[in-house]
Amino acid sequence: MESIKILMILTSHASLGDTGHPTGFWLEEFTTPYYTFVDAGAQVTLASPKGGQPPIDPRSEDESAQTDSTRRFSDDPALQQKLANTHRLADMEHNEFDAVFYPGGHGPLWDLAEDKDSIALIEAFYGNHKPVGAVCHGPAVFKHPQTTAGDPLVQGRRVTGFSNSEEAAVELTDIVPFLVEDMLQENGGKYERGPDWQSHVVMDGLLITGQNPASSEATAKALLKAIPKR
Repeated sequence: MESIKILMILTSHASLGDTGHPTGFWLEEFTTPYYTFVDAGAQVTLASPKGGQPPIDPRSEDESAQTDSTRRFSDDPALQQKLANTHRLADMEHNEFDAVFYPGGHGPLWDLAEDKDSIALIEAFYGNHKPVGAVCHGPAVFKHPQTTAGDPLVQGRRVTGFSNSEEAAVELTDIVPFLVEDMLQENGGKYERGPDWQSHVVMDGLLITGQNPASSEATAKALLKAIPKR
């Protein structure tokens, strides 16, 4: 049986607003879904707006942030090499994949949320009945995509993402360009949340979203379930 193919899209944005502090993608929100996918037999392609090595949020490399999947990554030179050579997002075509997944970290708020190639890909995946998944700040990518009718993609859909209270807890409410929870609601999304820092995943048809880092494995597993059986 041909293996399923999943596209993972990572941020290329490395600076946290005007703070002078670095940001990027959250390591565990990449490694846990990645290994969840490949352990299930999927082929995973990595892409980012600029291609090459996407920036890892250094805070996600702190010892306190390490998990089984990040430790596995640190012992996995093949994946480290693959991550260092991500494809350019502009070169990706939806018809080569069965699903798309966006890890979080604060970087996507600046680049992927506004990226025309990302917006077009999300609309193409969704419009061709393929699952679209995102975790934590990853749902920032739903700021602009629309349905074929011209409505916001999340309008009337159950969704989740990094909550306002979680953003306040990390003291970045006044730094980020927008709050994920507010944006989803402004776009007509039916925002749902669980307790801060606890796993919470929402599936609404082909739209799969996770609230925070604790949700990354469950979000990845939900995406796998949403891919149509061949």
